[in-house]
Amino acid sequence: MRAFLTKIEQASGLDRFGDRLQRAVQGTLRGQRVRDLLHGVWLGHPLHPAMVQVPVGAWMSAAVLDLMPGQRRAATTLTALGTLSAVPAAVAGLNDWAALARDQRRVGLVHAASNTVGLALYGGSLAARLSGRHGLGRALGWLGLGAVGAGAYLGGHLAYKQGAQVNMSVSDLHLISDGWHSLAELAALPQRELVTREVDEVSLILYRHGDEVTVMLERCPHQSGPLGEGEVREIDGHACVVCPWHGSAFRLNGGEVVHGPSSNDQQILPTRIVDGVLETRLP
Repeated sequence: MRAFLTKIEQASGLDRFGDRLQRAVQGTLRGQRVRDLLHGVWLGHPLHPAMVQVPVGAWMSAAVLDLMPGQRRAATTLTALGTLSAVPAAVAGLNDWAALARDQRRVGLVHAASNTVGLALYGGSLAARLSGRHGLGRALGWLGLGAVGAGAYLGGHLAYKQGAQVNMSVSDLHLISDGWHSLAELAALPQRELVTREVDEVSLILYRHGDEVTVMLERCPHQSGPLGEGEVREIDGHACVVCPWHGSAFRLNGGEVVHGPSSNDQQILPTRIVDGVLETRLP
């Protein structure tokens, strides 16, 4: 399986179709508010993996009921619930997929294809059940469960091996030693400009506003983009840093994500001023 997944990651032949699909998704989901909603910015957590719990749970429950006598109506209801709820979950997944790196999009494309086959099988299962052909409906349901199970395996590979839609920056905290660390003379920091410093080889950005200074991890949570090279922009009355790679925006006074594709906040570090020197430590 490892060799198979590596081949998918390196299958450049998938890019021809994947690039066209990416453009189609981005062209369809144009509004920033719509994309942020589907990314889960408002939730502080990716929305797609939360949404898939409904269809997967319904379909698995239907499969169990199909093994029990007298449960045709309940199994049909759950099959319908899973099939209908899979559609918005797929839309959220496509929105996340369109903002991934190319090797991630290749695996994501196969993940989506497998789930599409599963959804089609469950659609056929529902139609068969509603027409009274429950034996065919059960068979198609079990085949569909196998297809979405394969898709779930690929989704796990995307998240746990390739880091899709996980916080790519928070692991930097594990590299910073305990205690307070000196960063810069407060008087030397310019007002309302991004400054990059390092602590234990971990890159941080500093942003001074008056006598207050924000210290934030520099790697973007989405795809490790260099926030220190981003621009400061006022969004909804708050100064925000915008990632130069994919446009994720984070408030500089708290780290909250304002716009995706990141759905995770950026980590802020505590600060203090000692004899005119800015210091920081782990949260």
